[in-house]
Order: sequence, then structure tokens, then C-alpha cells
Amino acid sequence: MTAAAAPVRAVLLDFGGTLDADGVAWKERFRRLFGGDAAPSERFDRAFYDADDALVGAIPRDLSFEETVRRLSAGVAERLGRPDAASDVAARFLGDARAHLARNAAVLEDLHARFRVAIVSNFYGNLETVCRETGLAPHVDAAVDSAVVRAEKPDRRIFDAALATLGVSPRRAVFVGDSQPRDMAGARALGMRHVWVRCESSGAEACCPGDPVIGRLTELSGVLA
Repeated sequence: MTAAAAPVRAVLLDFGGTLDADGVAWKERFRRLFGGDAAPSERFDRAFYDADDALVGAIPRDLSFEETVRRLSAGVAERLGRPDAASDVAARFLGDARAHLARNAAVLEDLHARFRVAIVSNFYGNLETVCRETGLAPHVDAAVDSAVVRAEKPDRRIFDAALATLGVSPRRAVFVGDSQPRDMAGARALGMRHVWVRCESSGAEACCPGDPVIGRLTELSGVLA
């Protein structure tokens, strides 16, 4: 990262929008799949957040990635009054996510050969199952789920739980994520270095001068070299 910084011993990564996409959050991907302008932005946001909140801590820990996405899609579709769209939206979301996860499993494998690795996500309680199912589990040392530790990013407790499991301090770790308010701000509050996965269409600037910014996870190894 910088010559004066302590050597990195651990890499922490977000899941949704980071490992399963190139910097585009779930809400924005669902918005596009439901037709973008099919519902006013405020109405869509409310539908998504309500459907998302309804799943947190309320699903079995062994629920599959596919069923998780299908339940979320159905919840959003119901709140938008478009139940007929749920299945197609879920299928398209899953196809794109699985392609990214397959590609990024190789990135995690490379990272795991050099660093301790954790996935740290605001999720529903079944992150460990999702990591196993999608082929990420062999390449990570921990999967820290907000619904399990009862703390969501940017709350420092979820970061602390991951760092404790890995046995490293914040100054020896780097966080990689797509959300400025959750991932970047949370890591910055702990004094942890952070890499922003920024989607191509974003015009926003990095939260801190000199922060590494990448467009896809395959660029990460060069940043950490």
C-alpha cells in the first residue's frame, strides 16, 4: 500500500457488490432488473429495504444462495405489485452473480496463498452456507455475517469480530468493498486501510486522498503487491 505502512497480513472483503459484482450493490442491480424507471426511486428503495429487512435473521442458516435471492426478489416484487416478475429477475440476478463469483474465487485463492482472508458482510444469517455453496469457502479463513454477530457495517464490532478471528490488528489488515458509507467509512474509523471497488458508472471520488480504487476484483493483487 504505502512504504511506511505496516505489512498487510489480512484481507477482509465485502460479499454483495464486491465478490458477486463489479462494485454494484444489490439494490441497484435489482432496480435495473425490475426495469429501472418502472417505479419511482423512493418507492423502489422502500420496497427493496423492506424486503431485505424481512429476511435478516429470519431465514435458516443453511438456506442456499439461490433461494435467498429468490426470496428477496419475491419480496421486492410483491411490494411493487409485480409478483409475475420475481422469477425472471431472480434468475437473471443469479446468472450474473454466479459468473462473478466463479471468476473471483480464483482471486480469493491467490489472496489466500499470501494473506489471511475473511468475508465480512451485512447479510441474513446464512453467509457461511452461501460461501460453501458458491465455492468461496476453501479460500477464506472466516465468514462474518452481520445477522450472526448482531452488528452491521459500519459498526466497528463486525470488523472487530473478523479481525479477532484472523488474529490481526486493524493496521495489518485491508478492507475491500463497494460501499463508501458502510465499507470504506467503517474501515477508516478503525484506522484500517481500504480499497474501493467502484462501478464504472460512478462519478464519486474516493473517501480518502490516495485511496486505491479498482474497477473489478481482479485488479486487487496489483494493489496489494
